[in-house]
Amino acid sequence: MSSDAKRPIIVIKRKVIAGGHHGGAWKIAFADFMTAMFAFFLVMWLLSSSSPKQLRGIAEHFQMPLNEALKGGPAISNSPSVIPGGGEPAVIKDEVQLPEPDLDAASEAEDRSRLDTMKEQLTQLIESNPVLKQFSPQLLIDITPEGLRIQIVDSSNRPMFDRSSAVVVSYMQTILRAISPVINAQPNKITLSGHTDATQYAQGDKSYSNWELSADRANASRRELVAGGLQEAKVLRVMGVASSMNLNQDDPHAPVNRRISIVVLNQRAQMEIEKANASTATATLVKTGDAAKKPAAQTSSAAPPALGTPARRNG
Repeated sequence: MSSDAKRPIIVIKRKVIAGGHHGGAWKIAFADFMTAMFAFFLVMWLLSSSSPKQLRGIAEHFQMPLNEALKGGPAISNSPSVIPGGGEPAVIKDEVQLPEPDLDAASEAEDRSRLDTMKEQLTQLIESNPVLKQFSPQLLIDITPEGLRIQIVDSSNRPMFDRSSAVVVSYMQTILRAISPVINAQPNKITLSGHTDATQYAQGDKSYSNWELSADRANASRRELVAGGLQEAKVLRVMGVASSMNLNQDDPHAPVNRRISIVVLNQRAQMEIEKANASTATATLVKTGDAAKKPAAQTSSAAPPALGTPARRNG
């Protein structure tokens, strides 16, 4: 036998380490990178080939909230909201939206005719009534933009109220109760306002003043009208304006400035006042705790000063 047959066979087994620092994980990362780059270049190609209108649509698609997008909401460029994609503004449920006064020419003409007829009836009543006729210089009747105005003014020797008070004198009662049925015969509502001259009380506006006096006189006149037959529901507003609206602008102390003004409202003026009253009624009330901290305002129910305290002549 030869020497090669006696040589032992040596088998070398080497341990194979899969991957190592150069394993296959990098292939996954590279595939993700290539996918992202493909998507990026695809988007760039689409943007470069799209029109400006299409670009605005794409931008709005990404800016619109999901809820609005699903409902098919309005475009952001057309939305009134200051916040992009903010949707519709909040609606205040308690707010009362009243229609604007809308009267056609026929309705206004009929209303004006009705007030003209009332003016003639009052004029005839004054002329035919001996008691009222002697007070005709103190009864001023005219048509204003608000309606038919009836003013009962003072004179130097014939005041309509007791001096510095809201006590109605007898002939003032006669006048108010005589015109009350004529006013009540019409469907129009009325307003009453009390006016004084510029003569102030001794303490000025610190206590009972011309504001309270004018309001009290207007309210006293309202009571006499109701006593004469006027439906109380037809009184829409009673107010006192003191000497802020003088009839005689040249002499703020003139007796004619002390007066009661009754306005039989036309339909347009009545609707505007009712709308204003309804808007005020829906306003948020002041909390009780906050209202208690504020000083109580003077009202028309405040007691007048003692007799002789006011520095007034006939007012």
